[in-house]
Amino acid sequence: MTPPAYRRGDAGPAVAEIRDRLGRLGLLVPPAAGSDPATASFDDDVDQAVRAFQQLRGLTVDGVVGVSTFRRLEEARWALGDRVLSFSAGHLVAGDDVLSLQQRLSGLGFDLGRVDGVFGVRTDAALREFQRSVGVDADGTCGPDTCRAIARLGRTMSGGGTASALREMHALETLRSGVADKVVVIDPGHGGADPGLECDELTEAVVAGDLASRVEGRLAAIGVQVLLTRSPDSDQAPEESERAAFANQTGADLVLSLHADSASSPAPSGCATFYFGDQVTGSGSSLGHRFAEMVQEEICLRTDLTDCRTHSKTWDLLRMTRMPAVRIECGYLSSPRDARRLADPAFRDAVAEGIAAAVVRFFAPEEP
Repeated sequence: MTPPAYRRGDAGPAVAEIRDRLGRLGLLVPPAAGSDPATASFDDDVDQAVRAFQQLRGLTVDGVVGVSTFRRLEEARWALGDRVLSFSAGHLVAGDDVLSLQQRLSGLGFDLGRVDGVFGVRTDAALREFQRSVGVDADGTCGPDTCRAIARLGRTMSGGGTASALREMHALETLRSGVADKVVVIDPGHGGADPGLECDELTEAVVAGDLASRVEGRLAAIGVQVLLTRSPDSDQAPEESERAAFANQTGADLVLSLHADSASSPAPSGCATFYFGDQVTGSGSSLGHRFAEMVQEEICLRTDLTDCRTHSKTWDLLRMTRMPAVRIECGYLSSPRDARRLADPAFRDAVAEGIAAAVVRFFAPEEP
């Protein structure tokens, strides 16, 4: 069943909750005391506030509060110290308080990997190491004692992005040993009851599934172990967080998510590649950015798609994966020109060749 989404014109208790959260963030005038939640409306002011929040958080700016936007509104309500934080394998805790903790630990030199606002295994290990170093019970729980210890050590380091970027670049040295035996997860977007965008008889899910098969064949032929988040012809449509969890469980070296874009006008066209980056904190994946640049260059070299460049986003698949991940929008189905190309098997071959070439470049040993 498709989760509910709220947009301009809707009303009710869920909209009241959205208005309340936007108000607490300073993006909307809070509702008057005693207001009836049943009459709360998703008006133009709420629409603009939602769009501002989405822009700030690196989400798709569409004014619609779906699963991702609602989750990020929930995460934004927490500040460090508001709740006790700890690692839970079955349900990873995420929020602005986790992000603040990661920034402080990273700024103090503790290696927790990517600063992403998700309390994972490496954040747990870094927290325990910090606790041991300051004489706090090393139980992996960030409660009042640990918060006080962090506060005593001084100011928050900005972003923690520099330290994690340096560690990522160091990790690249071990990755650059050629493609043989590397593990790459390919994620064909949408699927099953979720066809994604549609143009005549062409759907985004079909395009993504076909491209995934073509990229898979090329990579397997050169010794890469390829895993798919869903079979191209299956009736499955996992959530982005589930796709990210699958990639993390496999211990993959790289993740490719394949999609097509759309716009309200037929004019926009071209290819764009996205990687994890948070403009609010300055954190992100330097390796993801590096790979995104390679993908974009190789696809545009082999096709006549307009180069829409690379961009940072905080979509779940990019944020929650522990390895470099990119999302490739291989053209606009709303553009008659791009749609004709995406319907052409020869054109899909060219796109797949470009993606495979970028993977080879990314893992290629550095020339002496």
